[in-house]
Formats: sequence, structure tokens, C-alpha cells
Amino acid sequence: MNKEDSIKEKFKQALQSTYKVISEDYKVGKNKKKDEKIYSVGEIDNILDKNQFKKLRAETDSEALKRRFSNRKLLNKNSPKNPSCRTLYHLAEKVRYELLGSEMLKGISKNFKDNYKYRLQSLEQTKIKKKEDTNIIDAFEIYMTNKFFDVKLSPGNKEILQFWENDFNKSIDKHLSFLKANLENQEIYNNKFSEILESMDIFENDDTTEKENDEKDDTQDQNNPNNNEDKENEQSSKSSEDENISQGMDSEDDVNEFRLDDQLANENNEDMESENVIQKKNLSISDKEYKVFTTEFDEVAKAESLETAEEILKLRKNLDQQLTSFQDLITKLANKLQRQLMAKQNRSWEFDLEEGLLDSSKLPRIIIDPYNSLSFKKEKDLDFKDTIVTLLIDNSGSMRGRPITIAAICADILSRTLERCSVKVEILGFTTKNWKGGKSRQEWNRLGKNKNPGRLNDLRHIIYKGADSHWRQSKKNLGLMLKEGLLKENIDGEAITWAFNRLKKRKEERKILMVISDGAPVDDSTLSVNSGDFLEKNLKKIVKFIENKSEVEILAIGIGHDVSRYYQKAIKISDVQELGDVMIDQLSGLFENKRLH
Repeated sequence: MNKEDSIKEKFKQALQSTYKVISEDYKVGKNKKKDEKIYSVGEIDNILDKNQFKKLRAETDSEALKRRFSNRKLLNKNSPKNPSCRTLYHLAEKVRYELLGSEMLKGISKNFKDNYKYRLQSLEQTKIKKKEDTNIIDAFEIYMTNKFFDVKLSPGNKEILQFWENDFNKSIDKHLSFLKANLENQEIYNNKFSEILESMDIFENDDTTEKENDEKDDTQDQNNPNNNEDKENEQSSKSSEDENISQGMDSEDDVNEFRLDDQLANENNEDMESENVIQKKNLSISDKEYKVFTTEFDEVAKAESLETAEEILKLRKNLDQQLTSFQDLITKLANKLQRQLMAKQNRSWEFDLEEGLLDSSKLPRIIIDPYNSLSFKKEKDLDFKDTIVTLLIDNSGSMRGRPITIAAICADILSRTLERCSVKVEILGFTTKNWKGGKSRQEWNRLGKNKNPGRLNDLRHIIYKGADSHWRQSKKNLGLMLKEGLLKENIDGEAITWAFNRLKKRKEERKILMVISDGAPVDDSTLSVNSGDFLEKNLKKIVKFIENKSEVEILAIGIGHDVSRYYQKAIKISDVQELGDVMIDQLSGLFENKRLH
């Protein structure tokens, strides 16, 4: 072990000990129950960077305090009903237990303040002209840090906050004393903050319209009981027809095949596609437990069709700004990963060709004899190059802020690096078009609200980068992930089926599907009228099929969450700093003869 590695190891051991003491968990690192998580200290990339040490100290303290002071059951019990509020709610809880730790020990307080100063610097943006240019999650973090930790804000932070400060002050400022007084009572604090966030009305979609529509529909149903019966009969007859049709279709085992209409028949040739393709025929359901109410409003769209070119460019610049602090890491990672991957190939060349790359070793003979013709060489095609990797990224509301930034960075690094190694890369995203079910739910209300309708929202599947397009051509599209209004619900099972079917059409021999997500599939509209595990069961069934009965290799990266209960091959990361070892360990096996799993 060299001196640098020794320093890193000693520092990690010190942090591990610190975690044990603060959390009052002296069994960390020993065998535990399966549902218990063992804390793992992050890695230091550059020992000369003081900010990395400060960041790890603060993160360790935070995780230890979370274990000691934050009860998960209480947190979930008081969680806001509006999914858009939940990220802010969890941020508020983080502030609570970190404040408790700060009051407990001065060293912890210093670690948090030092890290927050560094953290807030990374949130700064340029050319902010309107509210839409800012991220509400970032603004809320700046606000809470300032109010609770009394951290002085830079001009850049103040510029972000100015668009949201009145909204926050209006709802939170009058409750500050109450919240600070009840830091030690998690239930009171969580419950109060949940009420505050629900009442803020700062998100695009609230519950009022939906409730009003439901009330109207209920009133109509009560006044016209016969009409309701007719609607239910009509709907049930439609459902039986659909079942008969689906049963008559060919199916492979238990996977839900994503069967698109003729518009998508030649999907490989993406230049021939329209920019916004509506699905008419969607799923052939062989999983009888999984149903879809309607596919009429589902959509497969190219990223560039969802926003103006100007807005997409602006969002990419925002992503580039956030990438700045990781530039050294990205360059180091890309080079290291490329060396690892390229080392696995046995490069061989064909010489004395009429075209190809100029063979510099033959240039001296031309100088000696100008009548000699130029000689060219070409690298022989190798089996390892016959590979395609699809990145399927969760574009749900819970991914707002840091998680979606990490996902976008993942996509950026992987795309650049793998393309250098002659591996095709496709980047896809999945979300819904609306909160609360959108047009699908409206149609369900209109037709009489039949029981257990199945998936009840409008899907939106996004193509950020096609497999045959170069990273340079598509890189601007990745910034679209940072657009707050895009991120809504996540129905993972159908998204994986869609990505799987795109992969199946490819000619490459090796097909790898990498899912980047932050946890379980969630769609409030669907789960409110079906069983609570409706979406999870479908996800597990589809993943199991791909893992056991297909040639497509599937693995998952869980951002901040363990997703191993869904995927056999799964890893968890909490920050960009962890990407290095994770990617090298997982992707260096891409060009080996054995499968990933």
C-alpha cells in the first residue's frame, strides 16, 4: 500500500469510528439482518482537495445522525400526499436531525457549515432571468440552510432564492420558532412540515382540480344510478373484448411486449420517425394480473421535440455548470475506464490497404522513393465491439435535484467513454405526461370508474440519444432531464419492456440494458385504484423474464436507494464521487466472454 492509499484508508477508518459513536451503533460493519443497511464511507479521489475531506466528514455525520434521530416509520407516516412535495419534505427532515447533531457537538456543527458553504457554491447558476431558470429543490435547500444553519449566502445563491423566497416565507417563516422548538419531537415536526408543504401551492399540479372532478362525477353517479350501471356494463364489455384480443395474440412467456403501430415498425431508422410518435397499439398483455386502462394518450417522443432548441441549450449549459466541479473526476474516470476496456481487446491490423488510416511506419519509404504509393491500415473488426448498451433513466419527480443530476452525469460519462471503445450507446428516459392520471383518468371518470382499471396514467417515453447517433450530436438533449416540469411519475415495468423491445430489434450480438433509478415504481393515480403492489409485481415479473429467459443482460444503478430486490445485478451510489469504482467494476466485464450475471 502506497502513502496515498494509506492516508485514505486511515481516514475511512476514522470516519467509520465516528459513525459508530455518533449513531450509537457499535455493531457497524458486523453481520446484520438482511433489511439493515451497513454504512459505507465514500471514496476520496484527490487527497490534496480539502473540500473532499470536509464533504465526507459532513456526509458521515449526517448519516450517523439520521440513524440515531430519524425514525423511518414516522417519516413515512407523515409524508405529504402530493408527490411533488416529498423531496422538500425529506430535505426538511435532513435539516432537523442535522440541527440536533450540531447542537450536540461543535465539531459536527463546523463540519456541516463548512460543507454547506461548498455545497451551495455548486448550486450557483449564471444568466438567471426568470423563475423557470431555477430549480425549486435547490432554492429550498438554500432557504433552509440559511434559516436553520445561519449560513451566509453568496450573491449567486441569493439570485436563485429571490424567485422563491416570498413563497417560502409566506408559508414557513411564521412557523420557524415552532419547528425549532420541536426538533426533538420528530412526529410533531414532520407533521407540521407536511401541512406547510401541502398548503404552499407552488407546484403545477395540485389535488383540488382532481377532487372537484371526482366530486362532480360522484354527484352525477348518485343522481343517475341507471346511467352508472350502463357505463359499467359498457366498460366491462369493452374489457372482455380486449382480453379476447390479447389472448389471441402470440406471446413469449410472461413478458409484456410493447407492440407499437406501423409508425414504430422501422424505429431503428430514427431519421424517418416523426418527432412525436403516439402509440395506438401498446401492450399485448400476457400477464393477466397486469392491466392497462387505455393506451390512447401514451407517447414516445424524441427529447428535442419536447422543448425549444433555445431552452434545451440553456438546460445543457446548466448541466455543464454542475459538471464543472466534477470535471477532474470525469476526465480521470473516462480515461481510466477506457484503459480498462481497451486493455481487454487484442488489437490487430490489416496493412497495405488502398484506404483507411495512413500507415505512418511506411512514410520513410516514400521519402526515399516518391514513386512509392501511400500505404493505409485498418483495424480488424473484433467480437467485443459487437455490443450495444441501453441506458434507461428514471425521470420521475422523486429524482428531482441531486439524483437526476447524478443520472445525467452517469449518462454523459458512459456515453462518451463507451463510444470511445466502439460500443453503441442508447439513452432513454421514462415518466408520465401528467400528474394524477392525466387524460387516462379523465376518461376513466367519464366511463363510470370501473374497479381495478389497471395502469391509469399517460406514459411518456423519451429518446435522448439513439444508438446510431454520436454523443456530440445528442449531448444537448441530456440537459432536458433537469427541467423540473418534465419529471412526474414512474411506471418502470412498461418502460423496461419498451427499452427491451428496442434492444431486441438491434443487430448487435451483445445487448446490455442498464436501468438508473431511485427505487420503486410509483404512480399515485394507478395505485389509488389498484392493489398497493400492482406496479412492483409487474416490474419484478418483467425483470425476472429478461434475466432468466432472454439474451439481454440487465443491471441497475440505484441512486440513493438499494434496488437489489428488483434486480439480481444491482449497485447503489449516493454521489458522483462513487461512480468511478462502480463503473470500472461493472463495465470492465463488458468485453469478457462471460455474461454480466
